[in-house]
Amino acid sequence: MKNIKYILAIFCIIMFASCDDFLDVKPTNQADSSTSVENADDAQVMLNGLIRKMTSSVFYGRNLTLYGDTKGGDLTIESQGRGMDGLYVFNHSANSGTYSGFWTQGYHCIMQANNLIANVDRLKEEGSIEDLDDFKAQALTARAMLHFDLCRLYGKPYNYDKSAWGVPVVTELLAAGARVLRETVENTYKQVIADLDAAAPLLSKKKSEGYFNYYANRAIKARVLLSMDDYAGALACAKEVIESGVYSLYSNDEWESSWTKQWQSESILEFGIYDNEGDMETGSLGAYYTKGKRITTGPQLFMASNYFLSRLGEDKDDVRWSMMGEDDIDADRLGSCYKYTGGIDLPGDGKASSTAVNIKLIRLSEMYLIAAECALQSDKDAAAAYLNAIRKRSPNLDPATASNITLNMILDEKSKEFFGEGLRFFDLIRTNQSITFDDDTPGITPSHREKTIDRTFYKTILPIFQDEINTNPEIGKQQNPGY
Repeated sequence: MKNIKYILAIFCIIMFASCDDFLDVKPTNQADSSTSVENADDAQVMLNGLIRKMTSSVFYGRNLTLYGDTKGGDLTIESQGRGMDGLYVFNHSANSGTYSGFWTQGYHCIMQANNLIANVDRLKEEGSIEDLDDFKAQALTARAMLHFDLCRLYGKPYNYDKSAWGVPVVTELLAAGARVLRETVENTYKQVIADLDAAAPLLSKKKSEGYFNYYANRAIKARVLLSMDDYAGALACAKEVIESGVYSLYSNDEWESSWTKQWQSESILEFGIYDNEGDMETGSLGAYYTKGKRITTGPQLFMASNYFLSRLGEDKDDVRWSMMGEDDIDADRLGSCYKYTGGIDLPGDGKASSTAVNIKLIRLSEMYLIAAECALQSDKDAAAAYLNAIRKRSPNLDPATASNITLNMILDEKSKEFFGEGLRFFDLIRTNQSITFDDDTPGITPSHREKTIDRTFYKTILPIFQDEINTNPEIGKQQNPGY
């Protein structure tokens, strides 16, 4: 059945690719509504196509993950000018280094979600007796997640300046030539929460492989509310996921092998990557994070910073060393991350290709660490208990207690657990921490940022790129400061 679904997904991609008006969007947040849904099978095709597009290299399939780690100080590069290192050195302007794929692909996916939502609503109005609510709810959840992540890329943190420009909020299919302007960060977040809450009661509470379910929706909301400093709300969402019993933490003995398999016990939201379907091979995260000549014929692009290795090195028996291997800087330096190849021996996660590895977007460990950060505000005993559930991966470190737990202890644990998974930068910017980059190890001198930055640095958010401004001149008046 799963193979049939993904064959349909391929068909959906081909179908959309044949609609020139749908892909050649001007501006980039409009779409042709001609693609229609007539039944549940069609809705499944469209949903599969949406998720496939979300896993493209320019969004969740690679670049958003790279963004979160390269900009958060946990990664470094051996030299400049080898591809994607503009993220590390913050080489951004409206005309070059724009990483406009986030915007164009993000809104392309949002329009596909809107198309699915509109078609489900139409069928229900026409009297369809098929149960289509879950398809609509998944599209609403996807739309919320996309708006949230776009706002984190282009807008200031909510708890820093919620009145700053966020991103255009697009909740319907737009007519050709429509021009949509940016909403504030606050209004963007309001729509994100509205979509999540509208979707939640329509979603299944069963574990889902490759799709959104109720608990993925609540986990996304936990992220959103944490970004708003709504600690009580984020804690409630995280606890609901933790206490559901649908997911379970990996034991220390299971942690390493979890990367060799799909749909494991911690996976709340995991998108499938398949042989000959989404496998980026030498352009994959596996290739970008591992010793160069193991997967590619060229050098390694990204490796762990000394700051991260020092943090993980607090315990030589930390189970997370199992996903670290030698890098291109030094054979004795374990700076390569092998999560996206299934392990150091490149086993993959059960497919023929070692780089066709699923993207684990949200894991249960994150919910524990969100709960720890939220509980820290009011119940330090509970915060320590949540943190220790993950801190046990370092068996030689003393457990956290109510008397010694701190925000930095939680953030450091999150760095260790989610190295290579794209969370670090967003956590540090959200909590108003400074970020220091390991430029000394490779011996580079970036000209686009200082060695240490904080969220007052204007390039911590991306520019609206010039092609978009040319098409939609009014949005040029909403350009991010500094660009």
